Amino acid sequence: MTGGPFSSFDFGDAAERLGPGGYEVVYETHRLQVGVYVLAAPEPDAQEPHEWDELYFVLEGRGTLDVEGEKHLLEEGAAAFVAARAAHRFEDYERIVLLVVFDK
Repeated sequence: MTGGPFSSFDFGDAAERLGPGGYEVVYETHRLQVGVYVLAAPEPDAQEPHEWDELYFVLEGRGTLDVEGEKHLLEEGAAAFVAARAAHRFEDYERIVLLVVFDK
């Protein structure tokens, strides 16, 4: 955990370390968590609803984000907000790399 008025962090090689899939926290404070999430077919996105609001930024690839039955196509450069406790998961991806920001 870090604090203070300014911090810098690097997430550039996290996707390479994660290879075919996984999640890595790249920065965290008591109010915020930033991570890199990699999903690769055929592995399904098995995440459960979170207790925190969440932002997804698509760094590589494309996929469909299903939020409580509503499907949204997200491509590289897109971002999406998912409210706390909303059921959601990614579908229809080959490989997608996401920067994830949680408001704890």
